[in-house]
Amino acid sequence: MNISVIDTGFFKLDGGAMFGVVPKSIWQTLNPADENNMCNWAMRCLLVEDGNRLILIDTGIGQKQNEKFFGYYYLNGEQSLEKSLHKAGVNFSDITDVLLTHLHFDHCGGAIKWNSSRDGYEPAFPKATYWSQSEHWQHALNPNMREKPSFLKENILPIQESGQLKFVDEDLKISENISVMFANGHTEKMMCPIISSGKNTIVYMADMIPSLAHIPINFLMSYDIRPLQVMDEKQTFLKTAADNNYILFFEHDNTIECATVLQTEKGIKTLNKGKLQDFINI
Repeated sequence: MNISVIDTGFFKLDGGAMFGVVPKSIWQTLNPADENNMCNWAMRCLLVEDGNRLILIDTGIGQKQNEKFFGYYYLNGEQSLEKSLHKAGVNFSDITDVLLTHLHFDHCGGAIKWNSSRDGYEPAFPKATYWSQSEHWQHALNPNMREKPSFLKENILPIQESGQLKFVDEDLKISENISVMFANGHTEKMMCPIISSGKNTIVYMADMIPSLAHIPINFLMSYDIRPLQVMDEKQTFLKTAADNNYILFFEHDNTIECATVLQTEKGIKTLNKGKLQDFINI
């Protein structure tokens, strides 16, 4: 198995929105805000070669939205989905599977692109199976008012129209070494992939724990639709992660890719943190 980090660039979100009721005097030390109260966040994906499968987990925000849309999010950084795949020696047509943890635009926007005539959309990965979850799919098509701005039909409907969509059931593995766990606090039936790589277990945290700063149980995003459930999910998961030495992979931390955690008398604490390769090469 080969695992590569695919950096798709950075974007900015309001610090208060990303840390909810946590005071700025605390979160400002974790991810400093600019003069507009915006913090920079990564859109970090994973590419997993598992046997004859080449599986991409999430795709970043993409490039097809208009200038006004991108103006809200201050895209920055030198990396993109295309550049990072090229660096990994992979073409879009090489990808066999695209696993979308959920359908918020910063996780699935890169899955769809303009067609050649720019009068419609098509899958960016022409030979890939796109994996979503059936209940989440319906939730995205019929969103609540709070999430509606995050579910863009141009990111969703072309997947189904292409015939490349499949759904992950509760008992289904994506591949021999990739399974998923489901979380319902951030959005309905979000998938957090679990990758078994030899002696290591890597958990792609998606938006359950978007960054190292969100490990404390009460550090939640205002975007979470069920914040108390997120706290329960985090508490249960982090105990399991500590007991089993899981490697937590952060999609949105602007500098830290991974961490392991330790159960202490005062709760869960970070044990080690750094680049993914530092962990899987130990």
